[in-house]
Amino acid sequence: MPGNNKYRIVALIPARSGSKRLPDKNIGPLSGHPLIAYTIAAALQSNVFADVIVSTDSKSYADVAEHYGAEVPFLRPADIAGDLSPDIEWLDYTLEKLRESGREYDCFSLLRPTSPFRLPATIQRAWQAFLAEKGVDSLRAVEKCSQHPGKMWVVRGRRMMPLLPLSPEEQPWHSSQYQSLPEVYVQNASLEIAWTRVVFEERTIAGNVLMPFFTNDYEGFDVNSPYDWRLAEDLLAQGDVQLPVITQPPYRT
Repeated sequence: MPGNNKYRIVALIPARSGSKRLPDKNIGPLSGHPLIAYTIAAALQSNVFADVIVSTDSKSYADVAEHYGAEVPFLRPADIAGDLSPDIEWLDYTLEKLRESGREYDCFSLLRPTSPFRLPATIQRAWQAFLAEKGVDSLRAVEKCSQHPGKMWVVRGRRMMPLLPLSPEEQPWHSSQYQSLPEVYVQNASLEIAWTRVVFEERTIAGNVLMPFFTNDYEGFDVNSPYDWRLAEDLLAQGDVQLPVITQPPYRT
């Protein structure tokens, strides 16, 4: 298999069709191609995966995915493709269906199509880091918080209290300089890797022992709103970011 002959890893790209904040964001056009095309291209060009599979509930999304080289062996049922459907439902369904057809994998990677600036090299770096770390269930992409939770509040009527009641009494975090606060990281949507056993044996997507994967620059940028979309276009126009190279002609409906 590509990348590593010891473990079989599958790329799973979730692309349900019912986004409300940004309708049809997964196939919206960015720099000449549907958004999902860049995640498919990065996965294929990384040479890490035995297979690159898109999970979608939409035949039109499936057609787009297949045009750019991904597989869509079956559509996701509507009852696990809603706004509130947890990832474990479609992951368990997908991996079990693949196993029933004779396709078993040691690991899987979640590559969400809303991170177009995740490059093949990003995936390669994460896979090598995961292989090198012993005793972990999964790897998840994180980045340093731009808004520190030590300065966040929970409001109850006319009163509020710190979200994190852990700061020292003599110098509360909410009254401290940002540079003096403990480093805190937030997950981004660009990349996850886990052993498939966490799904089959524990029914989780990450297990209990997670390792960080620190994304650089805009690798973890996530397109989820009209503002994000405009910002992505501006970053491209200014030459501040790079997209995976796509060799297929643009998809035409």
